[in-house]
Amino acid sequence: MDTLALLTDPNAWLSLVTLLLLEIVLGIDNVLFIAIVSGRLPENRQATARRIGLSIAVLLRVAMLTGVAWILSLTQPLITLFGTAFSWRDLVLGAGGLFLLAKGTQEIHAEVEGTHETGGAAGASFAAVVLQIAVLDLVFSIDSVITAVGMAEHLEIMIAAVVLAILVMIIASGPVSNFINRHPTVKMLGLSFLLLIGIALIADAVHFHIPRSYLYFAIAFSALVEVFNHLAARRRARKAKRRS
Repeated sequence: MDTLALLTDPNAWLSLVTLLLLEIVLGIDNVLFIAIVSGRLPENRQATARRIGLSIAVLLRVAMLTGVAWILSLTQPLITLFGTAFSWRDLVLGAGGLFLLAKGTQEIHAEVEGTHETGGAAGASFAAVVLQIAVLDLVFSIDSVITAVGMAEHLEIMIAAVVLAILVMIIASGPVSNFINRHPTVKMLGLSFLLLIGIALIADAVHFHIPRSYLYFAIAFSALVEVFNHLAARRRARKAKRRS
C-alpha cells in the first residue's frame, strides 16, 4: 500500500493512534530519566541536551525499525546460562537495568552528600548527558519497537508513531525537568523510581516479568502523595504568613 492510500485508510489512522498512545505510555520512565539526568547541566544547556539526545534517539529508533528482521532476531536465544536462554534483548535490558541502579545510587548519594560536579566539568557533562539520553532511550525503546513491529503492518505507521512519541517526550521533558529541579523531594522520589525501573529491567532480562502497570501505579500513587504534601506545605506557609 502506498503512502497516499495509507493517508485515506481509517484502519491505518487507528493503528497510528493506538501505537502512538502505547509509545507514549511506554516512554514515561524515559521522560523521568531524561528529566533527572539533564538536571546535572547548567539550566541554559538542559533543553539543548534533551533535544540533541532525543534527536539521536529517534534516528536510532528509525534505524531499528527499518531492520525488522534484525529486531525480531533480538528475541532469539543467544546463550544459555544455568539452564536459562538469554537473547540480545535480555542482555541489553540487563545492562540497562544495572546502569540505572548504578546511576540512581550515584545521584542519590550526590544529592544527599551535596557532591554534584559544577564549574569546569560542565562541558564534559554535556556530552555525557546527551550520550546517556540517547543510549538509555535505546534500552527503553527495545520492547516498544518490538511491539510496534508486531502491532503495525506498515513501516510508515511505525516510524510516524515513533517520531511523534519522541516529539511528545521533547515537549514533556521540559516541564517535568523544571518541576523536578524546583522540588528536591520530587527529585529524590524520581531517583527512587529509577532504581525501581532498573530492577524491573533486570527482572525482564532473567525472564521474571514485572507488569509495568504495577510500576506506573506506584509512581502515580507516590506522585499523588507528594502533591498532597506540597498543598499542605503551602497551606502551612499561608497560615504562618497570616500570623506574622
